Amino acid sequence: MARIGGPEEVDAFVGARISLRRSALGLSQTALAQQLGISFQQVQKYETGQNRISASRLHRAATVLATSVEAFFPPVETARDAADTGWEALRHITATADGRTVATAFPLIDDREVRKAVARVVRALARDS
Repeated sequence: MARIGGPEEVDAFVGARISLRRSALGLSQTALAQQLGISFQQVQKYETGQNRISASRLHRAATVLATSVEAFFPPVETARDAADTGWEALRHITATADGRTVATAFPLIDDREVRKAVARVVRALARDS
């Protein structure tokens, strides 16, 4: 169901996944926009979920980003209640360039103990702010 004044959860999730994939590949919004034949502002609107991306454009984005269309969607069982399962957090972390940097780099940390330490530091900083 749509929230009044805001994007559908799935639209926001798809946009966040586009943003993460684009960032992981080192593409700017402008570079992606050029390959899709749209403005970078439109890419911004897709990534925030402000605008829905059409099926044909999503297919083209998947091709450009070298992934499947399915990679942009949450599993069906979580689509019904995205906010309660952490998908809302994904949208929030990808809303800023700093958040996208953290989200993209974090899984690249090989050492599990280092990842845990980073998570503890982030939690502590979040509590202090």
